[in-house]
Parts: sequence; structure tokens; C-alpha cells
Amino acid sequence: MWRDKPPGLKILWVWTLGTAAVLVANVVRTRMRDMDTLMNNTEQHHHQQQQAAAADTETLLLPESDQVIREEKSS
Repeated sequence: MWRDKPPGLKILWVWTLGTAAVLVANVVRTRMRDMDTLMNNTEQHHHQQQQAAAADTETLLLPESDQVIREEKSS
């Protein structure tokens, strides 16, 4: 059946399938980039929250003992 088709129609099918493959690849690449950006923003936000929580608590180590004193800063 494929052998009975004219060469122009075969070229048209190859062109169509190739174009579809390129479009699908571009969509997948864009989605992956967006997902990566979202993941990086989430990690960065989580890291900033941890830094803010650490900044709210001061830890003092007394030189003559092994005791740790923590003070909560009031905002």
C-alpha cells in the first residue's frame, strides 16, 4: 500500500510527522524548563525560610561550659 503512493505524498507525510515531532519536543522542553524553574524557586524559598528562622534564634556557647543558651528575638 505504501509503495503505491506517489513520492510527493510520501514527502508530505514525512514533513508532517517531522513537524509534529519538533513541536512536541519544544513543548516538552518548555514544560521541563518551567518545572525546573518552579523547583528551584521552591528550594530557594525554603532555604530563605530556614535562614530567617535561624536569624530569629541566637545561639550562645559559653566558653567555660558546654551549655547552650538560646534567646528568641522579638520582632
